[in-house]
Amino acid sequence: MKTTRQTIVFDAADIETESRFWAEVLEGQVVGDAEWKSVRTAEGVVSVGVQLAPQHRPSRWPEEPARSHLDLWVTDRALAHQEVLAHGARLVREAEAEDNFNVYASPAGNIFCLVWPVD
Repeated sequence: MKTTRQTIVFDAADIETESRFWAEVLEGQVVGDAEWKSVRTAEGVVSVGVQLAPQHRPSRWPEEPARSHLDLWVTDRALAHQEVLAHGARLVREAEAEDNFNVYASPAGNIFCLVWPVD
């Protein structure tokens, strides 16, 4: 099988807020219509998609496992933490002991992690 592109897509009842959140976090631009948005980088690469899902409900992680999530590898974890919170993320689980990741929820409740290298 030959694929030409891979995109992770987030469902959201409020497509405008969710796509704007991802555009701010990923430093991209939102393009699309009322039912589908893409977040494109300055180079034109589609980093994520957001599709309108009126019945979407936020994840209830950790009570219910997330079916999938996005890991964002960062170089400055403290700065990245402050930035995603400022853009509307919610901290779900802070790193414990030797963990190298924090777990967050986007405005629509989609789970993602900020991950940093282990020294």
